[in-house]
Amino acid sequence: MTQTEKKPAMWRTIVAVCWAMLGVRKGKEYEKDFASITPLHVIAVGLVAIVILVLALIWVVNLVV
Repeated sequence: MTQTEKKPAMWRTIVAVCWAMLGVRKGKEYEKDFASITPLHVIAVGLVAIVILVLALIWVVNLVV
């Protein structure tokens, strides 16, 4: 795979994980994601997203308190 082929798959993975965190996803889009992204990408992007979410929550709590 070339760099241009990998970039859309990674972007698609990021978008899929973001929608999954919100709990909203169309069935047709899910099928496209299932065909184009790998579980390793989903796990990696999911872990990064969770870390970012936790850090953002800590930051908001520190602002409020």
